Amino acid sequence: MSLDAKTVLRTARLARIGLAPAEVEALQKDMGSIIDWVEQLNELDVSDVPPMIGTGLAQPRLREDRITDGERPDDVLSNAPDREGPYFTVPKVVE
Repeated sequence: MSLDAKTVLRTARLARIGLAPAEVEALQKDMGSIIDWVEQLNELDVSDVPPMIGTGLAQPRLREDRITDGERPDDVLSNAPDREGPYFTVPKVVE
């Protein structure tokens, strides 16, 4: 499928992607190839495949809620950019 530059630019704008003029032509080809590949799915015979309605039949495995301290406070705090004792230090955001 051939895409025009207007479609590529509109898609880029919706995705908040800035494109240089040279990139538009390359994306026209790439996006067209992707659409061609996806359109091949229409050629598949899926008449023998039962429709998938959802996964409502699966029951999630539940576990007991237990409150713990994580048992690894030093590992957690090692990732903190700033700390004071056993606490994370963050900038004040409320006056």
